[in-house]
Amino acid sequence: MNMNRLINMAMRMLMRKGINAGIDVATRGGKRPEDMTAEERQAAQSARNNTHRARRGLRFMGRFMR
Repeated sequence: MNMNRLINMAMRMLMRKGINAGIDVATRGGKRPEDMTAEERQAAQSARNNTHRARRGLRFMGRFMR
């Protein structure tokens, strides 16, 4: 493998982790789970599930749009 491919792979991995962390913070509304009520925790979990379904749907559609 050449160096350019390794750098690109590492950058993709870091970007994926950063984006996932940002989405997680956004779904929690910036609060820590300890500071949330049970209803807020449930809403945050629901939002995470919805984003997971949306990403899965986009990947699925991407296969047909090629």
